Amino acid sequence: MKPALIALAAGAFAIGTTEFVIIGLVPGIARDLGTTLPAAGLLVSGYALAVTIGAPTVTALVGHLPRRPLAVGLMLLFALGNLLSGFASGYGAMLAGRIITGVAHGVFFSIGATIAMSLVERSRGARAVALMFAGLTVAMVVGVPSGTFIG
Repeated sequence: MKPALIALAAGAFAIGTTEFVIIGLVPGIARDLGTTLPAAGLLVSGYALAVTIGAPTVTALVGHLPRRPLAVGLMLLFALGNLLSGFASGYGAMLAGRIITGVAHGVFFSIGATIAMSLVERSRGARAVALMFAGLTVAMVVGVPSGTFIG
């Protein structure tokens, strides 16, 4: 297995964990940020909107860039957004961090599949994409429950 495919799967794992782990943490986040449960729940919606609206727009703007450096840059942006969320002392900073990670998430998956396919022979392209998305599956089974428990 190529290291680049493992890196894509690891990125998918991190993204999947970040996307869904917050759901189990909403009551604690609401308490820590001094906000209501519905307002804290909007952190999930803000992320989803960033993926749905921001990702296609940003993908169109950066589609001409070389894929590998773009993927690395997206994961750095993703890490930055998570750091901002993790150290947020207020609701606005937390929401900004979630939006940053949501945009990075959407663009990463849009280019990740093409990167995965380019790493293997044409006949193995679907297998490579499935391997990348296996990281997302493992995130649902291992990452999210573990993150919720730790949180």
